[in-house]
Amino acid sequence: MSNAVEVNHLSVTFANLRAVDDVSLNVNFGEVVTLLGPNGAGKTTVVETLLGFRDPTSGTVRLHGLDPRRDHREVVVRTGALLQRGGVWFPMTPRQALQLTATYYDAPRDARELLELLDLERCSRTPWRRLSGGEQQRTLLALALIGRPRVLVLDEPTTAVDPEGRQVIRDIVRAERDRGCALLITTHELDEAERLADRLVIMNQGHVVIQGTLDELAGQPEMIIETSAPVDPRRLAVLMQCDVILDGPTRLRCATMSSPQNLATITNFLNTAGVEMLSLRTRASLEERYFELIAQERTRVQP
Repeated sequence: MSNAVEVNHLSVTFANLRAVDDVSLNVNFGEVVTLLGPNGAGKTTVVETLLGFRDPTSGTVRLHGLDPRRDHREVVVRTGALLQRGGVWFPMTPRQALQLTATYYDAPRDARELLELLDLERCSRTPWRRLSGGEQQRTLLALALIGRPRVLVLDEPTTAVDPEGRQVIRDIVRAERDRGCALLITTHELDEAERLADRLVIMNQGHVVIQGTLDELAGQPEMIIETSAPVDPRRLAVLMQCDVILDGPTRLRCATMSSPQNLATITNFLNTAGVEMLSLRTRASLEERYFELIAQERTRVQP
C-alpha cells in the first residue's frame, strides 16, 4: 500500500533559482509530519507542487497514490488544504463560504459544527474583509476540513492566530490524526512543531537537512544543567570524566548519560561551589538541536 503522501527526489527551479533540491519525504495515514525550516527554505514550494499548483522540474509527488496534476479532481476531493496564498471572496462570510464549499462534496461535514468547533460562531456573518487574521486563518482551516479529507496539507496553520485559537488548532490536528488522517504541516515555529509532530523534516535552502522523530533528532543523551550562578566547567569535567561545555553563562552541557552517580557528582560539585541547580534535562530541546543543525548546514555550504 502506498503512503498517503509521497515526495520522491523533488526538485523545483525558478529561472536560475533552485527552490527545492532533491527533497524526499512521506506521510502515513494516522501520522503528523511537520516540515520545519526558516522562511525561504522551500517548504511552501513543496506544498504547492504536492497539491498540483506547480510542475516538478524533476522527481515525483503523489497524494493517495495519485498524480496531483493528472488526477487533480480526485486528489481535490480527498485532500484538505490550507495555503498561505489565497482566501475567500471578500464579501462572503465564513458561514456562506462553508455552505458553498459543502456543495462540492457528497458527504460534507455540517457547516454549523465547524463554526462551533473553530470558535467562528460570533463572526459567522461577518464579511471576510472585516475578519481578523486569526479568524480568517480558522475559516480557511474549516474549509479544509469540510470535505472529511483523508489527507490534510496545512501551510503555516497557526499564523496570526491568538493563543486560544492555537490550542483549538492543535486539538483539531490531534483529532484528525486519531481518526486516521495523514497530516503534512509546514511551520517555522519550533514550539508548534514540537507540540504536534510525530516526525519532523527540517529543510534549509531548498533541501532536507535531517528528518526523524523528536527523539531521533534530539541527538546523543547529555545532561543539560541550569545553575543559579556561573561555575567552572573544567573542574566539573574532571569530576565527571566527560566533556563539559558552557552553553550560556549559567548552562552546562555534560556529554554523558544521566545516572544516579552522575547526578550525585553534579549535586556535590554545585553544593561545594555554593550554587543551586535550577533545572536538569537529559536531551537537547528541539530549539537547541534546530539551531545547531542549521548552523552546521550553513557552515557546510559556505565556499
